[in-house]
Amino acid sequence: MNAVTRRAVIATAAVSMALTLAACGKAGGGDSGDKGGSTKIGLLLPENKTSRYEALDKPQFEKAVRAACADCEVVYNNAVSEVVKQKQQFDQLIADGVKVIALDPVDATKAAAWVKDAKAKGVKIVAYDRAVAGADAYVSHDNNKVGELQGQALLAALGGGAATANVVMINGDEKDPNAALFKKGVHSALDGKVGKIAYEASGEWDPKVAGEKMSAAISSVGKGKIGAVYSANDGMAGGIITALENAGIKNIPVGGQDAEVAGVQRIIAGTQTFTIYKSPLQLAPEAAKFAVNLLQGKDLGAQGATDGVPSTLFPPVVVDKTNIQTTVVKDGIYQVADLCTPDLAAKCAALGIK
Repeated sequence: MNAVTRRAVIATAAVSMALTLAACGKAGGGDSGDKGGSTKIGLLLPENKTSRYEALDKPQFEKAVRAACADCEVVYNNAVSEVVKQKQQFDQLIADGVKVIALDPVDATKAAAWVKDAKAKGVKIVAYDRAVAGADAYVSHDNNKVGELQGQALLAALGGGAATANVVMINGDEKDPNAALFKKGVHSALDGKVGKIAYEASGEWDPKVAGEKMSAAISSVGKGKIGAVYSANDGMAGGIITALENAGIKNIPVGGQDAEVAGVQRIIAGTQTFTIYKSPLQLAPEAAKFAVNLLQGKDLGAQGATDGVPSTLFPPVVVDKTNIQTTVVKDGIYQVADLCTPDLAAKCAALGIK
């Protein structure tokens, strides 16, 4: 073989190897133009006033993604209740080449436009906890049922006094579609079964605002004339209970939602009547599964559909002083030491929490 022929053979082999490597890259889903985003999954949560997002949802989602996809990386951001900030976070994920985003929106109505634009760019969206129009998948709990359970638990706590009771309702943020579902469910349980809804306002998912609204309700309805208080979540229940205590009002039913540590501790202490447990051991892993399956082009494995969107909706559970041990403790959401601080040790023992 002369020198010219040898050089031709080497050149042909080099071209063949390059083509083979390129084909392998395509088969593996890699693309030098995706900025490394092909194995990245975005997680955008709406706020940090409600402790569950940072303490429960985020770590459970990350754990489930790692279990399902060893090469996947979760890119996380919290919007701290700011729509503009969340939009910037959303746009940055897309700019960085992220192909699947699990989105729990601050404002679901505004987020629908973001989702539409993202899908035009080939980005898949998992609506996390709150429905967003146009999403590829939706994972949540049955939020209308959450409200129904909250209302039923208030009725049970009121007992025979329900028919004449004045009930105060402090609802969630009106920008949150779930808040509307909770509100609808509560009304379906309470309307016609209590004396009246004597005061109703949004607490905006903010304990401080909820406390201020509770103080306004006390002034409006009258001290000693409030039979029970509905709080859309545990964070606001804390502000509400503080306002009640400051006004010298004790021993009236107050319910919440999310089974936060502080909420469960108030149940143990006897200042909060119940909460609603929406297990992140269900929600976060299902959302992670959807996200990984969308990334890998697999079947979602959804349980059904909501407004045409493949979805899984989990059943919520009422937690009160009778079942703390068999719900949040048994599931490993909290250790007994998390709940039963020294000042609550005797009450925990009396409730069988161990």
